[in-house]
Amino acid sequence: MAGWLDGNLVSVVDGIAFGLLLFTIAVGLSLVFGMMDVLNLAHGTLYLAGAYTAYALSDGTVPGLLLALAAGALVGALGGAALTLLTQPLARRGHLDQAVLTLGITFIVADLLAAAFGGEVLPTDPPASLRGTVDLLGHTYPVYRLVFIAVAAALALLVHLVFERSSLGALVRATVADRDMVRAQGVDIRKVLYGVFAFGAALAAVGGVLGAPILGPGPGVDESVLVLSLVVVVVGGLGSVRGALAGALLIGQVQTLGVALLPQYAPFLLFGTMLLVLVVRPHGLVPSAVRT
Repeated sequence: MAGWLDGNLVSVVDGIAFGLLLFTIAVGLSLVFGMMDVLNLAHGTLYLAGAYTAYALSDGTVPGLLLALAAGALVGALGGAALTLLTQPLARRGHLDQAVLTLGITFIVADLLAAAFGGEVLPTDPPASLRGTVDLLGHTYPVYRLVFIAVAAALALLVHLVFERSSLGALVRATVADRDMVRAQGVDIRKVLYGVFAFGAALAAVGGVLGAPILGPGPGVDESVLVLSLVVVVVGGLGSVRGALAGALLIGQVQTLGVALLPQYAPFLLFGTMLLVLVVRPHGLVPSAVRT
């Protein structure tokens, strides 16, 4: 009984790691959709681009990982800026046109990445100094996952402070609430909105770099990541950093414990959880106070 309980507690830790990975990816999608009213179905491709960046640049050292992080953030920010320019003309044409455009971009970029890196999932090793294991409740557990939990938690705190506690976050919320008023103050709201999109895209790519040793790059990974991110956004609440974190941690536990305990029912548990949350709290666990 004790061994069974300890094994499931290890699965809980796995769920925390997976949930924080989902947060890193999904929070950008939530902010862009909830604050800018742009449905970006190319968001999973940003994770995939970051993961391939990690595979290409990581050389088994911490400096190599840091280089991959910087390159991934740049790739994500540039991708976000490009997506902003492409979706801006469709801002008033509804979500269907945005979905078709960004889905088409997803197919194109995914095919280009597959042509460049091949059609197999590529194993991406963390730095050599983080490849060991530690004893956790009588089980061996990867050091990298514990480090990832710490880094992702710090990243979540940083995102919360930027959007909820800083003057920059106040400007973003004011732009969402009343664009005309902010424009009247002499602020170029296009730069604000482009910055939010680029920041969210960079976070997804950084998530790809950090998450590559956990969820490696390969064909179809972008689709899986996108579906999970959409579930997190719906469960957590649009445009809410705290909602994205709550939704990601919940879905992380449902996914990992579901696979560990009831693998045949894991997909049903995932979407069943989303359905239950929508019935009880239609706007998500922690809906944003300010939405478009």
